[in-house]
Amino acid sequence: MSETASKTLAAPAREPDAGRWKALVFIALAQLMVVLDATIVNIALPSAQQDLGISDGNRQWVVTAYALAFGGLLLFGGRIADLWGRKKAFVVGLGGFAAASALGGAATNEAMMFGARALQGVFGALLAPAALSLLAVMFTDAKERAKAFGIYGAIAGGGGAVGLILGGFLTEYLDWRWTFFVNIPFAIVAAAGAYFVIREPEGGRNRSPLDIPGVILSTLGLVALVYGFTRAESNGWSDSLTIGMFVASAVLLLSFVLVESKVKAPLLPLRVVTERNRGGIYLSLGLAIIAMFGLFLFLTYYLQIVKGYSPVKTGFAFLPMIAGMITGSTQIGTRLMTRVAPRLLMGPGFLVAALGMLLLTQLEIGSSYAALLLPAMLLLGLGMGTAFMPAMSLATQGVEPRDAGVASAMVNTSQQVGGAIGTALLNTIAASATTAYVADHIAGATSRSQQQLVQLEAMVQGYTSAIWFAVGILVVAAAIALTFVNAGRPGGTPVASSSGEGAADEVQIPVVAH
Repeated sequence: MSETASKTLAAPAREPDAGRWKALVFIALAQLMVVLDATIVNIALPSAQQDLGISDGNRQWVVTAYALAFGGLLLFGGRIADLWGRKKAFVVGLGGFAAASALGGAATNEAMMFGARALQGVFGALLAPAALSLLAVMFTDAKERAKAFGIYGAIAGGGGAVGLILGGFLTEYLDWRWTFFVNIPFAIVAAAGAYFVIREPEGGRNRSPLDIPGVILSTLGLVALVYGFTRAESNGWSDSLTIGMFVASAVLLLSFVLVESKVKAPLLPLRVVTERNRGGIYLSLGLAIIAMFGLFLFLTYYLQIVKGYSPVKTGFAFLPMIAGMITGSTQIGTRLMTRVAPRLLMGPGFLVAALGMLLLTQLEIGSSYAALLLPAMLLLGLGMGTAFMPAMSLATQGVEPRDAGVASAMVNTSQQVGGAIGTALLNTIAASATTAYVADHIAGATSRSQQQLVQLEAMVQGYTSAIWFAVGILVVAAAIALTFVNAGRPGGTPVASSSGEGAADEVQIPVVAH
């Protein structure tokens, strides 16, 4: 590690800090906007599809265009933040995201809508890593860092559910176009605040020449991976193009790793991911997001189709999960992070979330919201909030300042890819179980009402089958966190990073819908 970089991490960092808490408000606002956008559009999709004449076959591109651009360009966005400076990348990302949102809200046909969503993804990929890496370089004191990442973790975890509520209100009482226009004031306030308040520490830029082969291979590899899972959801796992996408992704990403190990200034320095703690974080966070994204999808359908809730009522039904996430992140995680090792928050956190998920395997058509869904969502929120908070912090703790953007991008990448995998994988499991249930029971249903009942029972059976897999995935995430993450608590025994980057680079403490 260079002497300048060591000083940046080791120094008390007075400069950034007059306004660092104000800066956190604007960074959190931008993060909320990006996370909201992942779910708010899902609620508005049926109305937008009807207005713009989008076919059933093409409607998935409203979600897929965003996911491909965002997931594929995250590493590139993180590297640009390291090269330009995080503040500049953050403000440019916000401006571009607002312009793309205005274009989406004003869309008059499907091509304009798909283009706007892809542009949102491009600027989101610049904005998200810049936001997280700004926190990483601005908050260096252990206790302050715990509070800052507690707030950030709560927003990253709970923002998706807030999007369901806001999307329901805007679609039901205004118009679907407002689910896009609502981003504009968020972006303007966050960009103006960031411009005047954030003062990025000196000496943290990575001015090495851009690794063009790395950019091309990583972008194409991640796009192929995300598209493979998205296509599997709609066309099945045996579809030739789906299989081709997975093969292409494996070849491209393997080539990317080989290139990164050889080039002088890699896009993703392998030291960022091979360090034991960060590797464990990226893996466990990605797995947890797989479970979470599938659950959002199933509970939304269960509440609206089986229970007959309106979009707004469905959004409010998710409030206990948001409350649990905020409590787990800002109260449990923040208070304990400076006292216990991060794995002792992450492992139990994922297990508590798994317990909440386990309750949901008991779902039936007539299940009581208060008796089953409410406690399950509280446990899920508490567990995820407690685990996310140290994960977010540790993922960027101890990296050299010049790598902060790309380390932050890896957190977002694990969340984005996890979301794509979760939606496709769990949806496929649910669909197979539903089809099997209908085949076994439909013969005995003679009247139309009995057939409708079998259809609903089959749907719930599909959800519970997939939720069992989600329980297993969370248990594996907990095992990975407990096994791989061995960093000590702040002020405890430091764990040096595997790259041997000097005393100032010690890791002393500690991913996501999209």
